[in-house]
Amino acid sequence: MNCKYFGICASCTLFDKTYEEQLNYKIQREKERFSNFTTMEFDIIKSSESNFRNRAEFRIWWDKDENGNEILSYAMNDFKKNILKIDSCEMVSPHIQEIMPKLIFELEKDLILSYKLFAVEFLGSTTKDLLVTLIYHKKLDEEWNQKAKEIESALNIKIMGRSRKQKIVLSSESINETLHINNKDFKFAYQEGGFTQPNTNVNIQMIEWVLNNIENSSKDLCELYCGGGNFTIPLSTKFHKVLATEISKTSIKSALKNCELNNIETISFIRMSAEEFVQALNEVRPFNRLKNINLKDYNFDTIFMDPPRSGLDDTTRALAKDFENIIYISCNPKTLHRDLEELTKTHEIVRFALFDQFAFTNHIESGVILKKIY
Repeated sequence: MNCKYFGICASCTLFDKTYEEQLNYKIQREKERFSNFTTMEFDIIKSSESNFRNRAEFRIWWDKDENGNEILSYAMNDFKKNILKIDSCEMVSPHIQEIMPKLIFELEKDLILSYKLFAVEFLGSTTKDLLVTLIYHKKLDEEWNQKAKEIESALNIKIMGRSRKQKIVLSSESINETLHINNKDFKFAYQEGGFTQPNTNVNIQMIEWVLNNIENSSKDLCELYCGGGNFTIPLSTKFHKVLATEISKTSIKSALKNCELNNIETISFIRMSAEEFVQALNEVRPFNRLKNINLKDYNFDTIFMDPPRSGLDDTTRALAKDFENIIYISCNPKTLHRDLEELTKTHEIVRFALFDQFAFTNHIESGVILKKIY
């Protein structure tokens, strides 16, 4: 890693290792963790060593030079949780890396833009579409609007302003992305505030790993925690129909838009929690959100789950056991291990993968495919 803050900035916790060393450390740790379930070889999806993040957030730090002029810097924490001023980051995409110093230069020129600026969020794509959200501890007015529009034009980016009870969209609150998956292009609109996978290259390989390890099915797919349809839309090519659930209004809005962008009509998205979906399947109570969907029209054989760090609850684990095939993407190996304690009572693991989304950190993501035992 060629970064002048490597070993100082606390975002890279495994700074004392090469890329291969840190990856091998995580692989061995997870093999040991899951050794009571399987001894199979894990599929390993590597990250680029640098410039892999298309989503990043930085604090803004104020200083004065020897002449009393205001100086803005991006900031992270060091290992002692003190502020570390930075002027670059080797983890972010080349486009974000290019824009970072230009943005600071423009912001620093005008107090209307820089005063009480607290943080900056970047959301980028491989198509060089970039949304920058400026977060303030002050009310934003028309004068701010005009100044921010000038930066939008100068840097050819999209800018949003956020403050308490304020969200100002200058041109757009989303970016456009195209993911090339198994020789086919899928279009996505990523909205500010919605979840997106930060490591685009690893994300593509995660989706391909799932697609390449399941068979085409004449039956239907049930997906929980679908987000904006990141997995849903490519997976729909493998199934007759898809029913996908998500609790976030922002994500459901994005998922519907992404279906339109790809001209896909075999997916139905419903906004409900996993627990509510189980209640609907078991006809515990009616839901107005299902008034145009008849659950009895679906013939599911596969369930796909990409839950938050807390993993699955008891209700969802019980639901998953009824499916022929389980596909489980996990961002937390601890809760995945807990959930597999139950799922492996009825299913066997047939594929296991590790996805190195966040190089040089302790974090690693997992993918497990299970089939029902008869």
